[in-house]
Amino acid sequence: MYKSLLAALFSAVLLGFTFKEKKYDVGHIKTNMGDIYFWLYNETPNHKASFTKLAGEHYWDSLTFNRVINNFVAQGGCPDTPEGFANSPYLLKPEFDKKIRHVYGAVGAGRDNNPDMLSAGCQFYIVQNKNGLARLDDKFTVFGQVFKGMDIVDAIVAVKTDSTDTPLKPITLKVRVVKMSAKELQKLGWTGSLE
Repeated sequence: MYKSLLAALFSAVLLGFTFKEKKYDVGHIKTNMGDIYFWLYNETPNHKASFTKLAGEHYWDSLTFNRVINNFVAQGGCPDTPEGFANSPYLLKPEFDKKIRHVYGAVGAGRDNNPDMLSAGCQFYIVQNKNGLARLDDKFTVFGQVFKGMDIVDAIVAVKTDSTDTPLKPITLKVRVVKMSAKELQKLGWTGSLE
């Protein structure tokens, strides 16, 4: 009886470990126009870690999508000024990947015209051009891909703006990185690989 009880206990513990669902990091941008969810690429570990860190610090919660251009991008995170990204908390070395391109819904890291193509830690954009923006490939780092909420991005780039492409009514940001299971991801529309 002792052996069968021990075997049952061991099986229960083993099953508990076996059925523990794996969770994946997902970017979540809550705006006053709706929610945007995007996959964070493991292939760009420094940009993923940076985004996760700043989201965890609520860095973007007082900021907006400050530059929106229809058929181009929705950009947010810090002011896009003539001085470049002087107020970015830090810069990141580029992480270009030939398999990750500037397709519709790609999430990339903004930068100024610095010769080393360093990304601003604070600035991100979402490609809204339906044909993608191949001219940005291997010049700007793509670190994510929207899988739910591109209708929101389409609406964001369609708002009225001033001469600097800043929305007349602020589009607020609340940015988080959330953990989701494969089932939760698929329910939201993710169809890509989970490796």
